[in-house]
Amino acid sequence: MSEFISPDDTRYDERARALVRIGREAIAVADDEKLDAYFADDFVFHGPDGDMTYAQIRSFFAAMRAAFEGFACERRTIVSEGEYIGSHTCMSGRFTAPFEASPFGAIAPNGQPMRLELINIFRYHENGQLAEEWVQYDNVGFLRQLGVDLTEGH
Repeated sequence: MSEFISPDDTRYDERARALVRIGREAIAVADDEKLDAYFADDFVFHGPDGDMTYAQIRSFFAAMRAAFEGFACERRTIVSEGEYIGSHTCMSGRFTAPFEASPFGAIAPNGQPMRLELINIFRYHENGQLAEEWVQYDNVGFLRQLGVDLTEGH
């Protein structure tokens, strides 16, 4: 049994399976057409570093793909109720190229594996498009994995 949810797992509703698919097919790999169809134009992302628009989150995904070889976006747990989905998401890859989307500017690669565990809550419009997302993750732990020295004065 895989640690990640399959997009074909019928224990989950279609909206949840679509969330798994978008992670694999348009976040982990570049497919702006699929992203454009999935995300609402007025999408808002709420994360540890502040809010982002759809265009900004799309650029963030591109920066992750560029920096992390073998980049993956998988779902471990999904709870779906009405217009909301809660998910435990795992992003991973090997840090092999500069990461351009950090709050500290570009970070040079260290060649090490990266694993980012996220807790997400997604809200969807009536038409099925993703309208809003709230995300929590250990930003300090993430930056440490990338080799950022967070001590004062460095």
